[in-house]
Order: sequence, then C-alpha cells, then structure tokens
Amino acid sequence: MSAATPPPALIVNADDYGYFRCVSAGILHAATEGIVTATGVFANRPDLEADAARLRDHAAIDVGVHLNLTDGTPLTEALRSRLGQWSGRFPGKYPLAVAVLAGRVPRDDVAREWRAQIERCLACGLQPVFLNSHEHVHMLPPLFPIATALAREYGVAHIRFPTAERAARASAGGVFRNAVMKTLGVFNRSAAGLPAARFLGLQQSGRLDLTYFEEIIPRLQPGEVYELMCHPGHLDRGEVDDPRLLGYHDWEGELALLTSPAAKDLLQRSGVRLVGYRDLVVENSRLVVH
Repeated sequence: MSAATPPPALIVNADDYGYFRCVSAGILHAATEGIVTATGVFANRPDLEADAARLRDHAAIDVGVHLNLTDGTPLTEALRSRLGQWSGRFPGKYPLAVAVLAGRVPRDDVAREWRAQIERCLACGLQPVFLNSHEHVHMLPPLFPIATALAREYGVAHIRFPTAERAARASAGGVFRNAVMKTLGVFNRSAAGLPAARFLGLQQSGRLDLTYFEEIIPRLQPGEVYELMCHPGHLDRGEVDDPRLLGYHDWEGELALLTSPAAKDLLQRSGVRLVGYRDLVVENSRLVVH
C-alpha cells in the first residue's frame, strides 16, 4: 500500500438493538469492549424508551433504524388492520414478501409504518445516520424506493445495500441468501442513489465466527469502505425461547468474536481501520473516510 492510498475502512454494524434486552446489552458490550461501531434499532419494541436511554449513553456508536415488517406488532393502526389474517402482527418474511409483491400490503401503508418507526427513534432522542431492515425486507423492489425516499426526507445519508459474497464455505442457507440478494441487487441497483459501503457478513448471518473473519479481513482492499453485518448479544433463555431464533443466532459466539484479542489483532495486522458512518463522505461518487 502506498503512502497516498488509504487503508481499508470497516464499519462493524450490529443488527437488532432493542430486539431483546439481553441482545441490546450484548451489543453495548460489543461496542465498549470490542469492535462494533454501529447498531440498527428495532423501533416497534415496547421497551424502546429504556433501551434508547442506554444507547444514548454510548455516544461513540452510530445509530440507525432497523426498519421492520416481519417481527412484532406494527406501530400504525392502518398496517395492523391490513394484517388481520395474522391477528394484526407482522408475518414472517416469506408471507410478508408475497403480500407486498401481490399488492395486499400497499406501499403507502409500508411508508407510513416506516415513517412512524423513524419518528419513534427521533422521539426517543436517537438521531439515525443510516437505514437498514430486519431480514433485508427493504430490498424488495417495491419497498427499496420507499427506504430511499425516507432517507432523503430525514437527511439520512446511508442505506444498507446487501450483496452476495463469494466464500470458501457456505451453508445451504448462505447459498440461498446469496442468490436472493444477487437477484434483488440487480433490480435495485439503478435506484440506489448514493454509494453504499461494500457489504460483508451475509453468508454467515447469525453465526459470524473467527474462521469467516480470518477469511474476509485480509482480502479487504485499500481505499474501500466496507460494512460487516453482525448479530452479537447476550443470551437469556428466560427472555428468548423461540426455537427458530435460537437455531439461527449464536449471539454469545458473535459477541465473543467481536470482543476477542484475535479479531482486534487481525484488523491491526491487516491494516484495517475501524470507522463509523459519521466518518464517511462522498467524493467523486465514492465513499471515502473524511
């Protein structure tokens, strides 16, 4: 790397702040003792006010809104009424995707719900600097323009753009996620607007480990900005008992990785600079570290 070439820059972005109290506590742990630099907030959770107060005490963490259509209860009455067949609650990602693509969940209802989620974060004293979504639903072609319009409306400069990744190992789920994201990326690329950080972590979503970390970090390119999606947390089985979530997530394992000396040492040896969204500007249609 020449003296004029900046090192690779990495945002380590923890999804699901506010999902469960134990997960939120683990994310704050990963930020204060580890390498997490950003987190996306679940805005439709009943304990958001208390979780937001704790997050406000950690000013070094960049905050975003983790736009949600697949877990819990909508904030808006219109969308609760629209979801009557699911008792007014969000369905899983596949029924939701089918309902959106078939027009049974209108785009205007989604826009109102997502605006309410952003407004609730603002009302709790959180100032979002990025948007992403739970289970990447904002990447559905009818919904991606809504996310970009809301970003412009609220002065949010960054939207996650998940992309497929090549890797030496991949589970069946990872292969499927890669294929879906590749297809959605083709549909949404022209509507993306501002450049996005290059995306990492899709293949190991929910189970980020040192082997994956050692595979990707040395390959990061000088001058590029990357976002690593992660899901650290503490696990309290008195709070989390859903077998599906327990099967998907290794919260404690990711927390151990992201606070480990091994991860910090690998970043240092690879010349990778940890940054937040607040450190980025756009120059010549590229993200660079200011």
